[in-house]
Amino acid sequence: MENNNEDLSFRQDELPEDASLLIIDDDKAFLQRLGRAMEQRGFKVRMADTVSEATELIRQEPPAFAIVDMRLEDGNGLEVIAELSKLRPNARAIILTGYGNIATAVTAVKLGAVDYLAKPADADEVTDALLAPPNSKAAPPENPMSADRVRWEHIQRVYELCNRNVSETARRLNMHRRTLQRILAKRAPK
Repeated sequence: MENNNEDLSFRQDELPEDASLLIIDDDKAFLQRLGRAMEQRGFKVRMADTVSEATELIRQEPPAFAIVDMRLEDGNGLEVIAELSKLRPNARAIILTGYGNIATAVTAVKLGAVDYLAKPADADEVTDALLAPPNSKAAPPENPMSADRVRWEHIQRVYELCNRNVSETARRLNMHRRTLQRILAKRAPK
């Protein structure tokens, strides 16, 4: 196997002495690809695909960095962020998810995440987020969510908070139940 460190050396110069990284994602193929990419960038990677496995790895040796998927088979990635913040408050963690919404991003940051990236995010974006200076403002997104997408995300969040109960969600959103059912049946807008 060829060593590809030459073109990535600028990233390794930026890495702190403790470059331990825990990646948690239940998409095993994505987990493996991202793990390899982050190793090539100089991180010492450990991987998990469940909240319980990630929590155990954090308790054994809290990493300096973490990349956490929001929705996992056995729970929510926010549980992992909370555990990491408790055991290593200065760890830099980011949430990586295909189900982004503003309220979840705020919760993730309050629990200790330093950034919130929507999938698909490439390894360079993830590395930049992990290594960004503390308290720096994130660059504006190249392709921000449309107003339709923001509305859809809000409806999805309320629906999840109401335990996927259509009637309760419709009541809270002050919306007719059938209208909500039609919205929920459609794909997410771009």
